[in-house]
Amino acid sequence: MKTNSIIFNMEKELKINTVDSFKEKLWIGIPVVLLVSLLTVLIYNHHAEFSWNGFIDGFNEEFLVFFAIGVFAQLVDGTLGMGYGATSTSFLLAYGVPPVVSSTAVHVSEMFTTGASALSHHRFGNINKKLVKHLLIPGVLGSIVGAYLLSDVINGDIIKPFIAVYMIVLAVIIIKKALKKSIIKKKTKKLGVLAVFGGFMDSVGGGGWGPIVTSTLLGRGRNPRYTIGSVNAAEFAISFASGITFMLFGGIHGWQVIIGLILGGVISAPLAAYLVNKIKRKPMMVAVGVLIILLSLKTLSKLL
Repeated sequence: MKTNSIIFNMEKELKINTVDSFKEKLWIGIPVVLLVSLLTVLIYNHHAEFSWNGFIDGFNEEFLVFFAIGVFAQLVDGTLGMGYGATSTSFLLAYGVPPVVSSTAVHVSEMFTTGASALSHHRFGNINKKLVKHLLIPGVLGSIVGAYLLSDVINGDIIKPFIAVYMIVLAVIIIKKALKKSIIKKKTKKLGVLAVFGGFMDSVGGGGWGPIVTSTLLGRGRNPRYTIGSVNAAEFAISFASGITFMLFGGIHGWQVIIGLILGGVISAPLAAYLVNKIKRKPMMVAVGVLIILLSLKTLSKLL
């Protein structure tokens, strides 16, 4: 009997390890397949004027700027559970990238960076599966609607100053949460409504899933480690849905921005997941909030 029990436990452990191994390979495989597909679409969309020399020449100083933005934005998002969209969009708008291009680039790149981030958080045991399930479907629906409106209905030039103001609001939310001293744990209600609103504003504004969803959950006293990991994991599906919607209705523009953000984000995602419990959150949240405000004010000053 004892021998049978040992064999049963060994088989059970082997099965669990096999499933975990498959999941990890799946998380790695999805971004790789997406990247190949994206490059194929980019080449197909520009087949008449495409040349490998032109493609290679595109990896210049401007590309390095987008790469650096991707690295920094993912470090912010992975460690704080918020701020990838807000940080990268603020930098891109300040750099002169149009709203539709910046939002498309951010969400297409997030299809990869959030996958890498989710995998990293999974490896470090930072994910609450129940919370992810509650956020997933409502967040996806909200993001699809927002992406469609920005791609096919809303004029990007008209909405640009409003996005800059929206970024300032997000930055204020981040700073406010950082300066809040004591948090009393409360039961979180209407997670679906929160996810729909977060997904919608994330698509339209080019960011907001983290500042809206993560900050609300942390404000309710939820465990920072599992909240950040779970919201990042759910963001993979939200970004995938909005990225596909942007590509279907608006096409793909600005490959330099997209590839730069993708490479920068994927490279820094494991480091960000490792640092989530190693750094002091409050000073970094204040610093990121102030940075976003300054970048948004710069964008507004250009428009005015």
